[in-house]
Amino acid sequence: MTRTLIAHLSPLPDGPVEVAGWVETVRDQKKVQFVILRDETGAVQLVNPATRDLGEDASDAERAAAALTETIGGLAHGTMVRVSGDLKHDERVKLGGLEVKIGSLTVESEALPETPIAEDSSLDKRLDWRFLDLRRPEANLIFRVQTTFEHALRTYFVDNDYIEIHTPKLMASASESRAELFELGYFEGTAYLAQSPQFFKQMAQPAGFGKVFEIAPAFRADPSFTSRHATEFTSIDAEISWVASHEDVMRMHEEALAAALGAVVAKHGAAIEEAFGVALAVPSVPFPRIPLAAARRIVAEGGYEIPRADGDLDPEAERRLSAWVKANHGSDFVFVTDYDSTIRPFYHMRHEGDASLTNSYDLLFNGVEISTGAQREHRVDVLIEQAREKGLEPEELEFYLDFFRYGVPPHGGFGMGLARVLMLMLGLSSIRETTYLFRGPTRLTP
Repeated sequence: MTRTLIAHLSPLPDGPVEVAGWVETVRDQKKVQFVILRDETGAVQLVNPATRDLGEDASDAERAAAALTETIGGLAHGTMVRVSGDLKHDERVKLGGLEVKIGSLTVESEALPETPIAEDSSLDKRLDWRFLDLRRPEANLIFRVQTTFEHALRTYFVDNDYIEIHTPKLMASASESRAELFELGYFEGTAYLAQSPQFFKQMAQPAGFGKVFEIAPAFRADPSFTSRHATEFTSIDAEISWVASHEDVMRMHEEALAAALGAVVAKHGAAIEEAFGVALAVPSVPFPRIPLAAARRIVAEGGYEIPRADGDLDPEAERRLSAWVKANHGSDFVFVTDYDSTIRPFYHMRHEGDASLTNSYDLLFNGVEISTGAQREHRVDVLIEQAREKGLEPEELEFYLDFFRYGVPPHGGFGMGLARVLMLMLGLSSIRETTYLFRGPTRLTP
């Protein structure tokens, strides 16, 4: 007999089945024992009539039944078992309306009796024992949602003739600046962990690839301890040729997100609402677009003075702006556009006729920034000038500037953090919950 996943039991007729998973709970009553068994797809109730207090003349069958009763009574939470028995549909059973009467039970791997984490353990404690924490059905659902979301994004890109690239994560020089870079020894020299595939995905434009995407790790030596920052994260990046402005990038970005969220709603919408209380909906496109200057006015008119001196929005301003957009436009998303050139990288294209503004945007989702996108500057002389304005030496950017010396089309793209999108999608409080194994300033294990 082959193993049946618990989620696949319901359509089966009553009769013999084999299931396997870990013990969640045991109720060891005098006359009957109940075991809740969980696998990667769900939970099922197992039942065993208890056999106890045998006499000296007990039969071999009775002794085997008593041994099974003793084994079940000693099962610790997390013990991995394989069970053969008879499936029975019974609407009186609260857990799925079915149960399995145990015929035989094999302990494949015993668990220690004392579990190091509990339901009320802190997030940091749970992360210490992440492999146990991930057994929670909610955690399982998070990464099923992640799988669907990523697959749908890839489907959108592939169906629209994008090329998937895999850029190196070891770099000889800084990708944007030396800020927030991890430095490491590299044979006789020094290398840096890539904080973004920015330069390499731009390299695909003079290469004639046209439209490219990547879903891969990125690294930031950022000592932040906020709920939305990590030192290693998965970045979703795309870059496209022949754009007229950042509007073309935003259109691509919102289409991809709508397609991916649509797939998540179709496959997991009911489960998300049950587990997290979030009624996820497919967003309407186009998303609202609000220039940064107008966004600052909206926030100010709402009674909040942004404390930043650089003119950018702070997290509270992002929340207030998003609340305004939700109330006035009914959208969970908003593009904040036309950022000041003083707060954007040197490679963002400036407005024609107004060099103080850039053809760029941030995308906010449920009050939090999830992405930055822009049209890139593709004229090498302008790039050199803008790099110098930012205090960068063109000599350090020669390998990058070479991309633009042999012909490159107007282009643009975005980068977006996967764990942050999932956090906001599911209404969770930290990307630590939506990252398989989180890395931060004080966490390198497990």
